[in-house]
Amino acid sequence: MTLLELDNIVVEFPTRRGPLEAVKGLSLELNEGQILGLVGESGAGKSITGAAITGLIEPPGLIRSGQVRLRGQRIDNLAPEKMRRIRGKEIGAIFQDPLTSLNPVYTVGEQLIDTMRVHLGLDHKAARKRAIDWLAEVGIPAPEARLDQYPHQFSGGMRQRVVIALALCAEPKLIIADEPTTALDVSVQAQILALLKRLCRENGTAVILVTHDMGVIAETADRVAVMYAGRLVEIGDVAQVIQDPLHPYTKGLMNSIPQIGNRDARLTQIEGAMPGLRNPAPGCAFAPRCPQAIDTCRTLRPIPVDAGSGQVACHLFGEAQ
Repeated sequence: MTLLELDNIVVEFPTRRGPLEAVKGLSLELNEGQILGLVGESGAGKSITGAAITGLIEPPGLIRSGQVRLRGQRIDNLAPEKMRRIRGKEIGAIFQDPLTSLNPVYTVGEQLIDTMRVHLGLDHKAARKRAIDWLAEVGIPAPEARLDQYPHQFSGGMRQRVVIALALCAEPKLIIADEPTTALDVSVQAQILALLKRLCRENGTAVILVTHDMGVIAETADRVAVMYAGRLVEIGDVAQVIQDPLHPYTKGLMNSIPQIGNRDARLTQIEGAMPGLRNPAPGCAFAPRCPQAIDTCRTLRPIPVDAGSGQVACHLFGEAQ
């Protein structure tokens, strides 16, 4: 069943020199219990997409057009107070730096207990018991004792586990995980991703996993959406996109991943950089960096077309067909 729908949303930031579009006509669907990877370089529009879903775009930024629907209900036009009720209860969030997600002057237990009392209507005793259970569930040792400690008394990996517990404790149906493991070492990263995947499967929670790491996507997600310069360039099942990428940008991302056991192979580099938001090119935004670009790419913006289990926005795919 479809849980989340993004229908042609445009996120805009007004400036003195004119509006800047950070997300340009993005359309996505996410089913219940599904993990969708949102991947691309810095500046692709991934985090802004997450902020648009949660209603956390900082003014003067705004969703200029399009709709965000949760369980069929439009939420992008809700009043701030109504949106606050949805955040936490219906939509949880896990951010890259857990120190920015946890209040340093409250104990971990107080933050978990208050969240459950507000969103689930539990009394203090019941909420405290469930808070202990959640800390145990995310792998915090001696949860009853750690419940009364402050965030600075936890390691980075343990803080991120607490943030996962905080995001899941109100039993939301959607989690926005924005680079949740970037600041962690590889071993802790693997533990956190396995934990997030298991808890979401057990609770039927859908996840949008924002990352620039295709390896993380391959291990965790069911489907993957590749963004470039604010637009969707390819989407499909993880196996299809990783094994047979169709868009040149997706191919470049896949070829830039180191191959285990092949020390002599040089990594493929995507020449150039992400274009700026001001004065966008009329054609495909990736054309200046694409070694396969044709004249049409530079003058006409491609629209997504069906391809296997998903879609791709590329004139070269149309030529091949």
